[in-house]
Amino acid sequence: MKSDDIVREQLLALLRGGHAHMSFDQAVNDFPLAYVNTRPPDTPYTLWHLLEHMRLAQWDILEFIRNPDHVSPEWPAGYWPPPQQEADPSQWQQTIEAFRSDLRTLEDMVKNPEIDLFANLPHAPGYNILREILLVSDHN
Repeated sequence: MKSDDIVREQLLALLRGGHAHMSFDQAVNDFPLAYVNTRPPDTPYTLWHLLEHMRLAQWDILEFIRNPDHVSPEWPAGYWPPPQQEADPSQWQQTIEAFRSDLRTLEDMVKNPEIDLFANLPHAPGYNILREILLVSDHN
């Protein structure tokens, strides 16, 4: 197996989780809807807020990779839903599906041997897809 293949395999495993941490699907599958708007003790965010934050951050990184004209949201307001906002079951599911969709897109990038993971992004010298995939994985 070539080194590039090994790196891609390990990046996919990192994106998908399941080694030292539970996977995204394990975290959200069968999660009780009665608790999506609950704030754990000493936490200003609900579980949906945290999930929506993960979705927004992952989407922003994906757009940074593929769209040279992308402008990131303002920090921190653009990365969190309003503190008082609650999710209904439809919004909870929309957040999950959007997160999964963007994650699949990132996985497809990693799987594509035509994509050089180490090359500088043309619009962002010093940044490459490998760095961005590691950032998404760490954040998620």
